[in-house]
Amino acid sequence: MSITTPSRWRTRAGALVLATGVVVALAGCATSATAGAGAGSGSVTIGAASNGAATETKVTVKEDTALHDALPADVKQAGTLTIGIGALPAGFPPLAFTGDDQKTLTGSEPDLGRLVAAKLGLEADVQNATWDNLFVGIDSGKYDAGFSNITVTEQRREKYDFASYRQDNLALQVPEDSSLTFDGDPSVLAGKTVAVSSGTNQELILLGWKADLAKQGKTITIKYYPDGNAVKLALDSGKIDAYFGPNPTVAYQNTLSADGANPTKTAGTFSGAGGDLQGLIAATTKKDSGLAEPIADAIDELIDDGTYAKWLKSYNLSNEAVEHSEVNPEGLPLDAS
Repeated sequence: MSITTPSRWRTRAGALVLATGVVVALAGCATSATAGAGAGSGSVTIGAASNGAATETKVTVKEDTALHDALPADVKQAGTLTIGIGALPAGFPPLAFTGDDQKTLTGSEPDLGRLVAAKLGLEADVQNATWDNLFVGIDSGKYDAGFSNITVTEQRREKYDFASYRQDNLALQVPEDSSLTFDGDPSVLAGKTVAVSSGTNQELILLGWKADLAKQGKTITIKYYPDGNAVKLALDSGKIDAYFGPNPTVAYQNTLSADGANPTKTAGTFSGAGGDLQGLIAATTKKDSGLAEPIADAIDELIDDGTYAKWLKSYNLSNEAVEHSEVNPEGLPLDAS
């Protein structure tokens, strides 16, 4: 959802805060931090120091020795999984940000990296960087894997291997008492006023729906606001019926508003890749490093034992669950990435 290009913020992760206007006072500029007990012990605290972005949940992950034995020799010898996060300078809750203790790199992305490391019998070394330097670090071998809301694209598949772990979705946010439900059919938006951030992929999708409805003599009124706070005020006051934005951002705002005077909810989601392809977020490794397969297997085991569901639920992201991890799945087409 970058505000500088028509691409999603998944291609410019740091743009999430700018696109939504969320003020991230709790996010700092730590370069490396861990949460809870070391992953090598099998104990991981999901949502540690997350300042309300997640429900803190302690889990114990059982190492799979067969997966550990299948790791590349250099990773086994190091005994660590070095995880790259592209969240500098400001962070982007609930996905990755510096916690309220001003040192812990918390969020759904580093937490999944820690869970995967524990399943592989490795210590998690989570390191923060800028979005561009995240990929430089993967290229150079500084990071074994990137866990940073990275969308699989056909262009990236030429250079990297992937193990998917979340759907890449957009969400329609409405007041808690709204009767509007959205299952991907834009006709339910006819006659509605919907806010969207300018220059984003979701704007392109919404404008396409508006054009299609215009052929039927119907319309969607689209509104633009300077930041997320203005969008929330417009939603609270009834100036708009809904906001169409990144699902994780909407989930985070829903969590923050839950105990307030004007709670919000998600009326439905839509693939960030459009109607013909379900976009996927994936752990990203250097091509032919031999890590994508064991990471995918570790994610599958976390899915099977219920840890994966606990992780998503903690961050209010259950609506982005996948049934299993895919290695190098179909990605966003070259002309859309």
